[in-house]
Amino acid sequence: MRRKDIAMAERPLAPDEKARRSLRPLRRLMPYMIRYRGLAIGACFSLLLAAGATLTLPMAVRQMIDHGFSNSDSAFIASYFSLLIGVAAVLATASALRYYFVVTLGERVVADLRCDVFSHVTGLSPAFFDTARSGEIVSRLTADATQIKAAVGATASVALRNTIMGVGAVAMMVTTSPRLSLLVLIAIPLIVLPLVAFGRKVRRRARHAQDVLADATAFAGEQIGAIRVLQAFTSEKGVARRFSAAVEAAFQAARGSIVARSLLTFVAIFTTAASVVAILWVGSHDVLSGTMTAGTLGQFLLYAVLAAGALGALSEVWGELAQAAGAAERMSELLAEKPAIVAPEAPVMLPSPARGSVAFRNVSFAYPSRPERSALHGLSFNIAPGETVAIVGPSGAGKSTIFSLLLRYYDPGEGAVQIDGVDIRQADPQSVRERIAIVPQDVTVFAASAAENIAFGRPGTTRKEIEAAARAALAHDFIMALENGYDTQVGERGITLSGGQRQRLAIARAVLRDAPILLLDEATSALDAESETLVQMALERLMHGRTTIVIAHRLATVLKADRILVMTDGRVIEEGRHSDLVARGGVYARLASLQFDVGAEGFEGAAE
Repeated sequence: MRRKDIAMAERPLAPDEKARRSLRPLRRLMPYMIRYRGLAIGACFSLLLAAGATLTLPMAVRQMIDHGFSNSDSAFIASYFSLLIGVAAVLATASALRYYFVVTLGERVVADLRCDVFSHVTGLSPAFFDTARSGEIVSRLTADATQIKAAVGATASVALRNTIMGVGAVAMMVTTSPRLSLLVLIAIPLIVLPLVAFGRKVRRRARHAQDVLADATAFAGEQIGAIRVLQAFTSEKGVARRFSAAVEAAFQAARGSIVARSLLTFVAIFTTAASVVAILWVGSHDVLSGTMTAGTLGQFLLYAVLAAGALGALSEVWGELAQAAGAAERMSELLAEKPAIVAPEAPVMLPSPARGSVAFRNVSFAYPSRPERSALHGLSFNIAPGETVAIVGPSGAGKSTIFSLLLRYYDPGEGAVQIDGVDIRQADPQSVRERIAIVPQDVTVFAASAAENIAFGRPGTTRKEIEAAARAALAHDFIMALENGYDTQVGERGITLSGGQRQRLAIARAVLRDAPILLLDEATSALDAESETLVQMALERLMHGRTTIVIAHRLATVLKADRILVMTDGRVIEEGRHSDLVARGGVYARLASLQFDVGAEGFEGAAE
């Protein structure tokens, strides 16, 4: 996904930048956690309370060994056991509260993060999606978000708890026996340094595993989305083999991460256990020599076990935090993407009421994904309010590019695109698009009801307005014939509808939009004769009183246009009405002769 202008996250990183990015990517989640500081404070208080309750246990053990057992004082022992029951109650309550606070915090943070990433992605310019894969983006919103949820919730809680326990246990060890604590402090670097070294390796491998899994997810989403084409070409086995290979690659990458985490766990547990054994050996000699009581050694040993257990647990959760750090980094990359098309700081207001005039002023343009090849070359034309203009020409002539620039999906490299006399680069893109309705050739129908699909461009519209738009688009009758009328679910991409029905839904959507400028991208090219007649009737109603630009491959759909622009290689080479262009005997006449297979007199009759 290498993108020159917009993929900041994908450019090669300098060594110092790599170092910065490897340090605590989870800190990028702090703004989300600060929003819910009440939950965070409750979690921290519960952690401290639970740690404090745990750290009191060794002191009770020391008192029993040194005083209770030596004096055979059963009342003394009973009082301490009662105290331990109270400590256990505090520990249980604090642990339950900790679980509630941290899990709720994790769910809340990830929900907000998902919403922010999705909202940000939907605001990115189409240039980003020219090279990005939707399946990978979905993988970041799902699998990566799940990793982060586990980290912010349970994993981070365990890590913080064990950090507090480790620090508290070490502090109590120093208080109990400074001499033995010195031995522990010498051993700590031997434990921590391998954790840090292996932790970085785990994080790198976790990130690689997540990237490979995203590739497999993207491939699966693409194939499932085209399941009918897949089955029509009997490619099930080949696609299954490719997906199996992708899944196997993801497994191998995950296994590499697992091996690194296993080694990390081995090193941490072995070094901590070995250090505890060494301390016990030294302490037993102090008890035998009389320089330390048995209770003091027991207290110190319990604190050493707590500290070792905390470090061992940290080694296990370190790998999970590393995986979550990789996930947070991947989602942060999406948030770091900057849209190429943005509103200026002081946008120019488009005239009100809208007139619907369109002008291209010496426009040249090349797509960011193909900068070496220009799609338009010094293109200029004017369209008056209410005029219907057809654009014809061979594939690759630049017809669809005109629509993309009008909708400000891209900005021209040279020249200007104007709506109602305003350069649209000086206006808010939202304001520009609100003045345009489009009926595309490849209609997008969502997995929702017929009514929701029609109202897609105007949220909050009434059922009465939806039905009026459907009637105007000649869609009301077929919608009412569906099982639940306007509430019928039409399936993903409108799979339960015919091509003509999907087109009429799109026209109804454009009618409801009620925009002064209408873009028609060969809306009848893939329809049978009956459906084409109905759709053409609906389009004529929609075009009335609007500035209409029609992209046409079939010339029969443009005979009634006020003006026809003939394009080749990003330039307008002919312009005029159908009869005039035919009479010139140029490119348009040649295209018309191929499609109509009649002479100039036949063209005149067809136009009438």
